[in-house]
Amino acid sequence: MFSEQLSKKFDKMVTNYPTKRSALVPMLLFAQDEVGHLSDEVIANIAKRVELTDLEVRNVISYYSLLHTKPMGKYHVQVCTNISCLLRGGEEVFEHCKQKLGIGHKQTQASGLFSLEEVECLGACSWAPAVQVNYDFHENLTPERMDKVLEQYAKK
Repeated sequence: MFSEQLSKKFDKMVTNYPTKRSALVPMLLFAQDEVGHLSDEVIANIAKRVELTDLEVRNVISYYSLLHTKPMGKYHVQVCTNISCLLRGGEEVFEHCKQKLGIGHKQTQASGLFSLEEVECLGACSWAPAVQVNYDFHENLTPERMDKVLEQYAKK
């Protein structure tokens, strides 16, 4: 299921922490990056490695907006609409993204290029409104600035 390199990394990772479960979130992120999403098979494999039940792993996955149990777009756009971002235009940026990409919350374009998600908080309140595309942060956005961000990823 995982590459030999990632499997070895997981074997070492669980020894770096006082308890195996402490390696869970990094393992989920690495697995998702390699496989594309956290399938039932991936969840079961990781749960076994960190000595947790599948349900315990799923509970962690449900907490983090960065973790996905279904395939997302090549570029996953997360728009914060929490209070700081909301007050500085986050909702307008999200609505603009919906219109520009032609998809709604937790949807993926038919092409698979972009997926979109409204999230509770990205921890960038001082630079609101904020958007995260995969692991990249974009801050102080307006709908016009968001167009440039989306164009940048579409060209990659």
